[in-house]
Amino acid sequence: IRLVAERMQTAPPIGEERGVCINTASVAAFDGQIGQAAYSASKGGIVGLTLPVARDLASLNIRVMTIAPGLFLTPLLMGLSEEAQKSLGAQVPHPARLGDPSEYAQLAVAIVENPMLNGETIRLDGAIRMAPR
Repeated sequence: IRLVAERMQTAPPIGEERGVCINTASVAAFDGQIGQAAYSASKGGIVGLTLPVARDLASLNIRVMTIAPGLFLTPLLMGLSEEAQKSLGAQVPHPARLGDPSEYAQLAVAIVENPMLNGETIRLDGAIRMAPR
């Protein structure tokens, strides 16, 4: 973030700001599963730095946001069988499917377009709460 902020602060402002840093965490930051302590902690670190860094960069007119996706159709999950993908998607309350990367992109665009979104983590997960296993 420091390196991005150094570049962003020299950019001419567009309206009220110089840009937005959008981080990616994971629902694992909130719902870490058994055997995922390190992964969960790393994602929790991203969530934990979002507000303080947003406050640090506010004087430079730079916003900081984090998206915490749930189960998305990524290259990793594309390697699973269709049956396994459907089983994972069925765990999502609504919509009961894996998230599509375009839905992540839609949220990123909404964050960029709304200057009041700052210092927050948004869960993009269809209301899933991961079980311990």
